[in-house]
Amino acid sequence: MRPGLATQVFSVEARKLMSYRTDFWINTVAVFAAKMVVAYYLWVAIFAESGRSTIGGFTRDGMILYYVLAILIGKVVSGSERQMSISQDIYEGSLTRYLLYPTGYGTIKYVEHLGTLVPSLIQLVLFGGIAWWLFDFSQLGSVTTASLLRTIVAVAVGNMLLFLMLYVIQGVAFWADNVWSLQVMLRFITSMLGGLMLPLDLFPAWARQILDVLPFQALFYFPVMTLLNRLGTGEWLRTLAVALAWCAAIGWLARIVWRRGYRVYTGVGI
Repeated sequence: MRPGLATQVFSVEARKLMSYRTDFWINTVAVFAAKMVVAYYLWVAIFAESGRSTIGGFTRDGMILYYVLAILIGKVVSGSERQMSISQDIYEGSLTRYLLYPTGYGTIKYVEHLGTLVPSLIQLVLFGGIAWWLFDFSQLGSVTTASLLRTIVAVAVGNMLLFLMLYVIQGVAFWADNVWSLQVMLRFITSMLGGLMLPLDLFPAWARQILDVLPFQALFYFPVMTLLNRLGTGEWLRTLAVALAWCAAIGWLARIVWRRGYRVYTGVGI
């Protein structure tokens, strides 16, 4: 895709989500405040009931910070719900117009997807800074320039990995009448096994060994722990290598699904 076209597509998608600024900020603040309150009182109760000062290597404030960062970074990794527009293009027959574009359909959709991340990046910087100011996170590890650069890489890889997973699922729309349930299933699995619901440090040792070779931890747990500077260089490189290997494997599967899907695509919609 030409840089000029990519920039235009990116800009259009970003402006769409922020067109109604009042509604955007009201929903953003309300949703974050609700999640913040739930996380705070949940972990306060858990720590009080357990009588322990640390759980899974996290203090109470550290656990709250992990949850907040997982939510905010998770939004950057996941993007908006526009992934469903891929299946809609197939169902409605509007995929046909993309076949005439001078670049691939997947490339266009990924650039659109990146454009929807702009509001999430704003929320990450704003609310992450507020949470960092409110709580004591001195025991979590210092954030350095190196950890920030590593975090950018981790988030970019996690974002690509999740997009490819969704791209494969959306491609099932060539043969199935509804792929929504598959996407809900994927969302639950990635949230549970990817570290969005709780840190993977709380899983038993045998489960961690399995999760270490699966792609899910690269989505949320990996970027958050990288930002908190709690991963050694060797562990970080190993997790990154596993994530990139899964990107290659799922990307290969996506090419197969879409090549076969094009063969049965009629362009008339349903």
